[in-house]
Amino acid sequence: MYADRVLSGMRPTGALHLGHYHGVLKNWVKIQHEFECLFMVADWHALTTHYDATVGLETHVWEMVVDWLSAGVDPNQATLFIQSRVPEHAELHLLLSMVTPVGWLERVPTYKEQQQKLADRDLSSYGFLGYPLLQAADILLYRANRVPVGEDQVPHIEFAREVARRFNHFYGREPDFEQHALRAAAKLGHKKSRLFLDFRVRYTERGEAEALLSARELLAEAQNLSLGDRERLFGYLEGNGKQILSEPHALLTEAARLPGLDGQKMSKSYGNTLPLRVDEGTLRRKIAGMKTDEARQLRTDPGEPTRCPVYAYHRLYSNAETLEWVEEGCRTAGIGCVQCKQPVADAIWAELRPLNERADLYREDPTLVRNLLADGCERARQLASDTLREVREAMGLLYG
Repeated sequence: MYADRVLSGMRPTGALHLGHYHGVLKNWVKIQHEFECLFMVADWHALTTHYDATVGLETHVWEMVVDWLSAGVDPNQATLFIQSRVPEHAELHLLLSMVTPVGWLERVPTYKEQQQKLADRDLSSYGFLGYPLLQAADILLYRANRVPVGEDQVPHIEFAREVARRFNHFYGREPDFEQHALRAAAKLGHKKSRLFLDFRVRYTERGEAEALLSARELLAEAQNLSLGDRERLFGYLEGNGKQILSEPHALLTEAARLPGLDGQKMSKSYGNTLPLRVDEGTLRRKIAGMKTDEARQLRTDPGEPTRCPVYAYHRLYSNAETLEWVEEGCRTAGIGCVQCKQPVADAIWAELRPLNERADLYREDPTLVRNLLADGCERARQLASDTLREVREAMGLLYG
């Protein structure tokens, strides 16, 4: 059994590119073997900024999942699902909106930043204002305690933690809570129950952080607890009421910052990407046309590799010997930009060729993707239903 559950997702807004591969997919392939992972097609999130451009959304969904699979995401290791196929996301978002102050949403750092960056679009909708709350609902619905993000996304995880804390404050006051918690502890067995209660005393009365960690590990490993009993014990452990929604933590990831073909950030909106699925000839033509150090107007002009977008790819793909060749050759004009780009093109194609071959297998038989997503959606909905049942009960909405 996994002690940690991870939720991550991507918006289906167009073809994936090399930036997605190095920034997200390679990390997913790694962590799917370390944690219980759920990877979500965030199609509702795509509507928050692209609500007026839904033609082709369905194609983007299927094609994006093909890219995931061809990059090495394994449906036998992780649960792959579509957000809109699990309506519990919308219900929890609605219920959380009842207790979330509007000011909290307006304070999310990316709210005004995105409005400025996407000034050509009308983003004066609740969907855009409320997307951090929908994101929080996505995470809290699966009691995911690890969310892989870059540093710029940490405020969104803090926001989800605040929402969970506020919800638990309002609705975690279960009648006879301590008696229910003690009965739940007894289900651990005599020895583990005594150990758990000892850890709790050591933490709540003496502030021993190690005792808190040990108790959490004990609960994570317990196989015979219901979801409700497990959350009661987590809340009892920390001196709170019943912990209905678990507070998530950021799983910081280092994303490789790849420039686009024009030297700006690689982005579909700039039209400067290197797509994941591309034939060799197109890839080489795109790399041949990449912007280089502006100081090298002529073949004989020396340059500075750290100013050249191509050098960023060398740092990612090339060995020490090639890097030295690039640095010396650029600064002395010993090599031209065409020569410099050749090893990069070779290395990127060597990485993308098998990915493209795997993608062809899935595209030839679309039912493979649809069937595995159907299985993933069913699994995700089972987990989501368990949480919603607890939420409805806590809010007095589970009518007999």
